Amino acid sequence: MNTPLVSNIIIFYNAEAYFQEAIESVLSQSYENWELLLVDDGSTDGSTTLAKTYAQKYPEKIYYYQHDNHQNRGMSTSRNLGIEQAKGEYIAFLDADDVWLPHKLSQQVAILECHPDAAMVYGSMLFWFSWSDSNTALEDYQMILGVSPNTLVQPPQLVIPLIQDKIQVPCPSDVMVRRTVFEQVGQFEDRFRGYAEDRAFYIKIFLSQSVFVAGNCWTYYRQHDDSSCTVTQRNKQLFAAYQAYFNWLKAYLLEQGMKGTKIWQVVQRECRRHQHPLVYYLSDPQQAAIAIGRSYLPKPIRHWLWIKFAAKVQRT
Repeated sequence: MNTPLVSNIIIFYNAEAYFQEAIESVLSQSYENWELLLVDDGSTDGSTTLAKTYAQKYPEKIYYYQHDNHQNRGMSTSRNLGIEQAKGEYIAFLDADDVWLPHKLSQQVAILECHPDAAMVYGSMLFWFSWSDSNTALEDYQMILGVSPNTLVQPPQLVIPLIQDKIQVPCPSDVMVRRTVFEQVGQFEDRFRGYAEDRAFYIKIFLSQSVFVAGNCWTYYRQHDDSSCTVTQRNKQLFAAYQAYFNWLKAYLLEQGMKGTKIWQVVQRECRRHQHPLVYYLSDPQQAAIAIGRSYLPKPIRHWLWIKFAAKVQRT
């Protein structure tokens, strides 16, 4: 099998608690032709020192980068810095709190080599609660893909299900992308510092590129109270983030000449549905129940109900 270089990018900001485990999961890969780019988004904890230590220990494999003056620029800009420095034919991302299984790179490279039309590959990640002894009551699970597994999906079939949240949104830690794709569709949108930066990028790919959706599980997606998604929800910023995302999406579709298409109509409906929490929850009883449960039920009970009754969940 051909063994092209894979550029793995870990962006990090004050990630000291989990960072070493993420790096070690790259070092443990069965696929050997890789480089690791550690992009510091202005960390103020010990993760900067840790990243530099690994870069010094593996000078031909691991590289440290930061923004000018050690600035905090956000997730999209940090990913883009890594992309600009990457030398590989394929680019993979790993968030600093997640972990790869050892065969992740080898199997994804094999898929992209076998499917030259595929711009990207992703699978079904594990929502990982059991990493912590304090989470022993919370069961790990996977989301239903919403797509027939091991399928090369043609554009733009994934766009509407992604907008309507009817498929598993790929975790950035689980995707591998051909380098040439960034030249064709562009990089991550700098305006998104956190929430929706991945969705905006996927939209650009799904509109014009074929994507291989695998049934494999390659990534442990760590669930904890300090993750960016959890912080967004806890700080009640979610609906403002929704509006920023849909405003960008409408502008992007206009640029692509897609006004009046079915995708445009779906975006208009979803934008209205996400404008206000009351409208959103009235339109989706399951999400309303989750919101109520978040306020009144202990976390273990909420978690059990989600796994037991949510249509999108499959138990491991």
